[in-house]
Amino acid sequence: MNNKLKLPLPKDKKLEVFFRVESGCLGPQGEEHVNDFCTSAQKEVDVIDADFVHWNIIPRHDKKLPEMEYKLNNKKLTHDKAAKYLSFFDKNLDEFEGHLHDKLALLIDEYLGH
Repeated sequence: MNNKLKLPLPKDKKLEVFFRVESGCLGPQGEEHVNDFCTSAQKEVDVIDADFVHWNIIPRHDKKLPEMEYKLNNKKLTHDKAAKYLSFFDKNLDEFEGHLHDKLALLIDEYLGH
């Protein structure tokens, strides 16, 4: 990690991660549950890498929007720029995304009572 960075970072310097949850992940009645699930999941992921990441777990109502999106100071980042940002914290973007997917899969199972 870059020793010049003082953690936690202020919100405008944190990587904003938008993860859009499809209602189908929650079963046939997913549309009825997706908002509640996102609220619940938000609380669980807020603590992950909270020093430099701000999470937004939201329903994916618009299929044209990407499942995952990255922003910094309200500006969209490409996958490569998000990877570069995370590298300052010794994080690999593919692993970072994989961990999030794994965590959300566990949260979905818990939510559905599995």
